[in-house]
Amino acid sequence: MLKQPHITEKSTDLTKVNQYVFRVFSNTTKAEIRKAVQDIYGVHVEKVSKIKMPGKKRRRGRQIGWRSGYTKAVVKLRKGEIIEVLPH
Repeated sequence: MLKQPHITEKSTDLTKVNQYVFRVFSNTTKAEIRKAVQDIYGVHVEKVSKIKMPGKKRRRGRQIGWRSGYTKAVVKLRKGEIIEVLPH
């Protein structure tokens, strides 16, 4: 279900409003994401949003290829609950 936490500058700003971003498999449903986060981290999930990021065109010399797209999920937790996703 969950691949890994998606750690970027924007996702670390979202932690201040109790939202956490994870990379997920593209065929995972919102209900499966909710259950996985609740089981792994022991928190209560209020809302799950899925975002499908498109692949991007990349060049290496003359050759043109595509970088794969991916799916990420933004998980909103109940007020007062936190997840430690950033390495210390």
